[in-house]
Amino acid sequence: MSSTVPDQQQTHVVIMGAGPAGLTAAWELTKNDVGVEVHEADPVFVGGISRTASYKGFRFDIGGHRFFTKADEVKKVWHEILDPEDWLHVPRMSRIFYRGKFFAYPIKAFDALFKLGVLEAALSVLSYLRYKVLPRKQVRSVEDWVVNNFGYRLYRHFFKTYTEKVWGMPCDQISADFAAQRIKGLSLLEAIRNAFNTGSKRGKDGEVIKTLIDEFEYPKHGPGMMWEQATEKVRARGNSVTLGSRVVAIKHADGRVTEIVIERDGQRSSVTGSDYISTLPMRELVHMMEPVAPEEVRRAADALGYRDYFTVVLVVDKADVFPDNWIYIHDPSVQLGRIQNYKNWSPFMVPDPSQSALGLEYFCFEGDGLWTSADEDLIALGKRELEAIGLAKAADVVDGTVVRMKKAYPVYDDDYKDHVATIRQWLEKAATNLQLVGRNGMHKYNNQDHSMMAALLAARNILGESWDPWKVNTDAEYHEEVRDDHDDAGRATPKRVASV
Repeated sequence: MSSTVPDQQQTHVVIMGAGPAGLTAAWELTKNDVGVEVHEADPVFVGGISRTASYKGFRFDIGGHRFFTKADEVKKVWHEILDPEDWLHVPRMSRIFYRGKFFAYPIKAFDALFKLGVLEAALSVLSYLRYKVLPRKQVRSVEDWVVNNFGYRLYRHFFKTYTEKVWGMPCDQISADFAAQRIKGLSLLEAIRNAFNTGSKRGKDGEVIKTLIDEFEYPKHGPGMMWEQATEKVRARGNSVTLGSRVVAIKHADGRVTEIVIERDGQRSSVTGSDYISTLPMRELVHMMEPVAPEEVRRAADALGYRDYFTVVLVVDKADVFPDNWIYIHDPSVQLGRIQNYKNWSPFMVPDPSQSALGLEYFCFEGDGLWTSADEDLIALGKRELEAIGLAKAADVVDGTVVRMKKAYPVYDDDYKDHVATIRQWLEKAATNLQLVGRNGMHKYNNQDHSMMAALLAARNILGESWDPWKVNTDAEYHEEVRDDHDDAGRATPKRVASV
């Protein structure tokens, strides 16, 4: 779905959404003197799920956002937008809470052996060997993929509960694509080798394993700092980023988008351009199309699912609560899925060094009991569960707030890939000057840097090049394998390789 308009004087690009993908595309086009306007529905924030919210001087992520990438072009954008003094190099520390104990993550052999017990550790290794010899033949689900790669017992201990908290469905109903993308490159043997420090943190092809990195970059005031500054840079060069501007319709004719309709302050108006880039959730985009999409396409859109999310931010009257950046809560005794310690990402995230701000992350569906609970009830739940896992006493919590995020994660169920393909095939004919990028725009559970790389390629298509943003990998490691007939950004000829 790319449009080539080599004459930049005739090019005007309309971008729907001011998250990492939308603003990256806007910046790339702005640098090349292309007219751009970005429309963002949120009236306050840019950055989407990568924004940084604040409460009484405490700053916090909507989830934790490490800045680590193998894509040199993405890294270049980061450092074009923020100055060197804006960056911190943060040591990574994370653990797993399970059965009342904290396990080091990445795994450390003696730590795991001691805490699981010698018998269970031995049984786990035997289970791993059993499935390496006799793997499940059909690898359809997350369960199949993880069991084949780690054994059933380790799957049950360290994957099943947390994954089901995140997705709200059994692991045998979640596509194996998710596991292959999020855990790719890491094997049990590599993890054990790393635990004994007998090799570098690299997979079988010599690629750095993202889940094992020791350090990452981080903007000192949180990831939202990046996108706030990107917005200012785009505006400073004469282009626009408009907040509180919600797309309500996308009109098309003769195989092209002709205009979009936006609503702002209760008033509707039309916006036209030569090219369009959308980061809107794919399901919503299909239903905005005028004339309406065929029934088959609308059914495919309706079948796409999303997982929602909220953070209970608790201010704890203690200078040090725990040393981790974040902790995965695998224990089924609490609803809490993950907990962030923002002070350990950056000391600039807290206004008072004698206090700490913790982000307790809960995964839910919009409209369910958790989502609709009153903020004070969710804060009370967070305090109880914080104390239950032994990280702090409820009495130490002196304040709190709740931040909700709709459609935080596109759901990878059994049929999502077919539904996405149906939508793409129609759009490729109905809207040739529309490109989709971003996590929800492409219905890909990708990382911030993957979204940025896809956006860079979409922008370059408009500048007259020929790339396929859909070929950008959605795993931590970007294209460990490069086929002879395709470069690693998806272009069908090896003339130039994007740095991914």
